[in-house]
Amino acid sequence: MSTPELHWYKSSYSSSSNGNDCLEVAPTPTTIHIRDSKNTEGPRLAVTPATWTAFVTYAADR
Repeated sequence: MSTPELHWYKSSYSSSSNGNDCLEVAPTPTTIHIRDSKNTEGPRLAVTPATWTAFVTYAADR
């Protein structure tokens, strides 16, 4: 069984004055994958959709 290819999306809110600081996410029905766009082969974080929603809600309130 093969793993489906992830489709990464760059966050429109993740940038700096030089445009090099970007977060990318690849949502699937059961997992939200997160990586640093400057190091696409580096470490990744995977969380449940509920955890991602809680994080985004928390961050939006800050």
